[in-house]
Amino acid sequence: MSQAQLIQGNEACVKGALAAGCRFYGGYPITPSSEIAEQMVRLLPDLGGVFIQMEDEIASLASVIGASLAGSKAMTATSGPGFSLMQEHIGYAAMTEVPCVVVNVMRGGPSTGLPTSPSQGDVMQARWGTHGDHPAIVLAPSSVAEVFDVTVKAFNLAERFRTPVIILYDEIIGHTRESVVLPDSIEVVDRVQPTDAPADFWPMIAPDDGVPPLPAFGDGYRFHVTGLAHDERGFPTNDAQVAEALVARLHNKIDAHLDEVIEVDTYMVDDAEIAVFAYGIVGRSAREAVMRARDNGIKAGLIRPVTLWPFPYEQVAEVAAQVDTILVAEMNLGQIIGEVERAAAGKAEIKGYLRADGEPITPTALLEAITPDKEGQR
Repeated sequence: MSQAQLIQGNEACVKGALAAGCRFYGGYPITPSSEIAEQMVRLLPDLGGVFIQMEDEIASLASVIGASLAGSKAMTATSGPGFSLMQEHIGYAAMTEVPCVVVNVMRGGPSTGLPTSPSQGDVMQARWGTHGDHPAIVLAPSSVAEVFDVTVKAFNLAERFRTPVIILYDEIIGHTRESVVLPDSIEVVDRVQPTDAPADFWPMIAPDDGVPPLPAFGDGYRFHVTGLAHDERGFPTNDAQVAEALVARLHNKIDAHLDEVIEVDTYMVDDAEIAVFAYGIVGRSAREAVMRARDNGIKAGLIRPVTLWPFPYEQVAEVAAQVDTILVAEMNLGQIIGEVERAAAGKAEIKGYLRADGEPITPTALLEAITPDKEGQR
C-alpha cells in the first residue's frame, strides 16, 4: 500500500505525467511553473525519456508536437505570458489532432503582471486563445492530490481524442505542499494504432467515434500533417464541404463523449438555497465557506467543475433549478460567470465575487458574501 508523501503541487503534476507514460518534455522555465521542468530534467532520463529546454515557449510546444508525432507522450508547462505564446501551436495541435498536454500554472496579469501571485485570469484564453473554431479540453484541479489525478486524466484524454489538453491551476496550488497518498495503480490510455497495411492507410479516415488512428513517424506509415484544412488523405483542400466536415468532426469527437470528459464535484446542493460556483484553489475556499455557512444555519452548497471546458452546462443547469442564487467566485474580473448565467438560463439569480489583485479568495470572504444582511439580502 502506498505511503503518504509530502509533495508540492508542481511535483504532483510531474508524478502524474510520468505515471501516465509521459516520456518527452519540451519547455522553457517561467514562474510559477518552473519546478515542473526542474523535476522533469532529473527524472525523465532514468525512465528513458527526453527533456529539452527550448529557446522560448513557441518552440517548446513545437517540440512537444513533434515528439508526439514520433510516438511519445509529451507535455510542456508554462504560465500566462508563455501560454500566450503557445496559442498558435495549440491551434495547430487541435487541427492536426496531435495528442499533447499543456500545463498553465496561472499568475497575475496582464502582461508580466504579478509573477509570484495567484490568478485565474487565463480561463477564457484556454478556451478561445487560438483562432478559429477549435475544440478544447481544459481541466482545473483544486489540490495537490487532484493535480496528480487530473494530470493522468489529461494524458488519457489527449490520447483518447487525439487533441491537446490544457491543465489550469494557479501559483498557490503549484507551490503548496500537502501530504497525499498516490494510487498504487492507474488507468493508462494509449492512442489507437492503425490496423490497415501501410499501403492502404488514409490518415484522416475516422471510425464511428470520430478519432482516427495515429501511427508514429518511423513505423512505416507515410502520412501528411498540415494545419491547413485537409481531406481524409491528410492533404490540403479548399473544398468548403470537406473543410466544414473536418471542423465538425474535431468538435463532435469530444462533444459526443462528454460523459468521458466532464467531471464536476458537488457538495451539499440537494437542499441548498444558495450555491457557490468555484474552481481551482477558490473551490477549496468555497467548500470551507459552505461548511461554515451550514454551521450558521444557512443552506449553502458548492458546485466545483474539474472540467472547465467543455463547460458543464447540464450540471450547472441542474443546480440552478434547485437553488435561488448561484454565487460565482473567481480570481479574475468575471470570465466564467457568463457561462454560468448561460447555463442557468434565468432559473437562479447569478451573482459574482470577483477579484484580480493577486490575493486568494478566503473562506471568510466567501462566508460574508453568502450570509444575508439584516434585510435578508446577500
